[in-house]
Amino acid sequence: MFKHFQVKNFDFKLVLMIILLSAIGCLAIGSAAPSLRNRQILGVAAGVVIMLFLAFFDYKWLLKLNWLMYLANLGLLALIFTSLGDDGKGAQRWVEIGSFRFQPSETSKILLILFFAQFIMKYKEKLNTFRVIAASVVLVLIPWVLVFKQPDLSTSILLIAVFCVVMFAGGISYKVVAGVLAVAVPAFVVVIALLLQPEPNFINTHLKDYQMNRIYAFRDPEKYKDAEAYQQLNSVMAIGSGQLEGKGYKNNEVTSVKNSNFLSESQTDFIFSVIAEEFGFRGSVLVIFLIFGIALECISIARKASDLGGTIVAAGMGGLVALQGFMNIGVVTFLLPNTGLTLPFVSYGLTSLLSLYIGMGVVLNVRFQAGRPASA
Repeated sequence: MFKHFQVKNFDFKLVLMIILLSAIGCLAIGSAAPSLRNRQILGVAAGVVIMLFLAFFDYKWLLKLNWLMYLANLGLLALIFTSLGDDGKGAQRWVEIGSFRFQPSETSKILLILFFAQFIMKYKEKLNTFRVIAASVVLVLIPWVLVFKQPDLSTSILLIAVFCVVMFAGGISYKVVAGVLAVAVPAFVVVIALLLQPEPNFINTHLKDYQMNRIYAFRDPEKYKDAEAYQQLNSVMAIGSGQLEGKGYKNNEVTSVKNSNFLSESQTDFIFSVIAEEFGFRGSVLVIFLIFGIALECISIARKASDLGGTIVAAGMGGLVALQGFMNIGVVTFLLPNTGLTLPFVSYGLTSLLSLYIGMGVVLNVRFQAGRPASA
């Protein structure tokens, strides 16, 4: 399982970007919610240890456990609907065992990437057949339904997006991609149109009231400025008020949106707003640069991987970080409806943080083994 690798193949650049982004997150959380800062620092420390451990752990052996990971994923997601499930803010997304509390949908993202890396590699010669594509869709739909029913609309959307990245990295035919887009794009337009209709229909009746209100608030923020649009409007205000250099770390300005407690989830979903207000445009650009720098480095590793499984793992993790980062920043800047996704490596949330570090540990091992023959 453990192998000796050449130091020159260790991706120091990727590790540096991840740690720097995590450090910015710890600083921002220390300002937004000081009582949680030490827990986040411990989470980052644990994450780094796990990442470095997995960097020297042969991912090819790990991927052979793909069905075990898939079943474990389903088991963890199913626990949410038992007596161990913990309800919070209108959604049952956490599992609580004694003092231990975690969010299975966060680990689900990583486990599905690892599962499909082995599954697609095994059936790569038949990937473009109806049988394998249909099987892949069914396999992703089962955990997707469990996530959607929590309800967790944002993560369920993200899972589908990451699945598309994984299938593309696996070598799905451009003809299949074109066919899917020909159906998906018009369907997406129809779904959005139906979601925005005030009258009940077969689309909007499947969403919770708070989810529909968030969509309506995005369409007409002034009408919902004291309700569902309240946080996003204040987020935009915080970002704009930071200007170029920001108001300063842990400032005492009475005009601060954060200091006035106008962002109730400032340490999690809206941590980017805190960074923008306190560190300004420069700090915001640095965070965006690091997030998409990590994603691009993962894509670079995917191109160098020694086998298809490694390509899928690295591309999948790169896609996950980029898409989740885009969705989070899109929400806080009011470019997207409020979804409730964390900012990768920055937001408070130990399940999300450790899951990402686990995935990046496997990516580092893919880079370590780059250039080795597939049978190595």
